[in-house]
Amino acid sequence: MTSNKNKSKSSGSRDLKVRVKTGKGRKLSSKLWLERQLNDPYVARAKREGMRSRAAFKLTEIDDKARFLKKGARVIDLGAAPGGWAQVAAKRVHAPAQGRVIGIDLLDIDPVPGVDFIQFDFLDPAAPDKLKEMLGGAADVVLSDMAANATGHRRTDHIKIVALVEAAAEFAREVLAPGGVFLAKVIQGGTEGVLLADLKRDFAVVKHVKPLASRADSAELYLLATGFRGRDNSAV
Repeated sequence: MTSNKNKSKSSGSRDLKVRVKTGKGRKLSSKLWLERQLNDPYVARAKREGMRSRAAFKLTEIDDKARFLKKGARVIDLGAAPGGWAQVAAKRVHAPAQGRVIGIDLLDIDPVPGVDFIQFDFLDPAAPDKLKEMLGGAADVVLSDMAANATGHRRTDHIKIVALVEAAAEFAREVLAPGGVFLAKVIQGGTEGVLLADLKRDFAVVKHVKPLASRADSAELYLLATGFRGRDNSAV
């Protein structure tokens, strides 16, 4: 009797998971992605709370511990689409009444209360001055949840990931005020020693963080650099 009852409970638990059939024209990879989305509690929570993406909870968790999104702070969100991180930043810095949040992306983004979006390439040489002008001064925080498009070739993807983070870090050096913060997505094994050494030279503290909202099977990490020493001191 006991054994049958346990089996019944176990079976019921497994049945709670949503499974997607492989329909005509649907690839296995698409089926698995859809299953993961349907069974992801953070996806459901994002819809329930009106957040643009599940990524919003990654920034929320990181800032709950590090507390760098302070009331009145000036924030730049690189690669801001679809706007989940900008939503979180705007609430925490009390934008636009006290803080300021600027989101920049090549894609057009639907408006978010308290956020100014600009459709522009952050790699454009004019971008740092343009965004500082929009902010009304230097930034206190630069965020980057960007990910390079994967090619499937491991070495090529590694190079692209590192190059994107390096570009974001250089942008941060151009716009951050002394004491500023840089947060960027990286991949395990994808942050080379030179990049870390440069960041440790330019920032007081550099560390990797992995929020619970990052999927367990994901290789993504976040690189958090705090206490920017200032552009003059970062020059070699």
